[in-house]
Amino acid sequence: MDVSAGDLNAPHSMGTTIIGVTYDGGVVLGADSRTSTGMYVANRASDKITKLTDNVYMCRSGSAADSQIVSDYVRYFLHQHTIQLGQPSTVKVAANLVRLLSYNNKNMLQTGLIIGGWDKYEGGKIYGIPLGGTILEQPFAIGGSGSSYLYGFFDQAWKEGMTQEEAEQLVVKAVSLAIARDGASGGVVRTVTINSEGVTRKFYPGDKLSLWHEELEPQNSLLDILSTGSPEPMVS
Repeated sequence: MDVSAGDLNAPHSMGTTIIGVTYDGGVVLGADSRTSTGMYVANRASDKITKLTDNVYMCRSGSAADSQIVSDYVRYFLHQHTIQLGQPSTVKVAANLVRLLSYNNKNMLQTGLIIGGWDKYEGGKIYGIPLGGTILEQPFAIGGSGSSYLYGFFDQAWKEGMTQEEAEQLVVKAVSLAIARDGASGGVVRTVTINSEGVTRKFYPGDKLSLWHEELEPQNSLLDILSTGSPEPMVS
């Protein structure tokens, strides 16, 4: 296979699946962990869910550098804001600050973001901020290259008044579905649950995720793959 210098030197991009879901009492954020540079996987276990404050987190997609610099600026400004007010920032304030940076620099940034968190005034909130800096408050938001495979699934699977467990299971199932179909999504699944009790992070290894139609079982070597027969569909 020809090694293209263009691929090796390409910007790090998070062709990604990111998800934010509200439930009765809080929010669940989820993401895969594959970061690519051109056609190569630069990092298979990156963390795309970034802490902005103790009660607000951001899911990042698109250019890794662009999303990281936005999160760094927002984290700094929110720290100042918290000191001045003497209390944590609300989710809406954090989301509007992200929106302001994204919109004012829309000609230079290539990143889509999801902001999720919980505050004592409005409870759990999810805001989608796609490429260009629009802000959308939504009961659930999906982004990244894997999202195109999930819109119909979420229309059918999401419902109001879900429990925390149901919301976490929905997010993990959705990310694993996107990983199965989207070549730019992969690795592990990370989730962050935010509610009045605080923040809980969970980690789901790639070899523990559900297998979908025609997916191969995890193998230890190429010889193991060659020795197996045709993959069989998963039996539900």
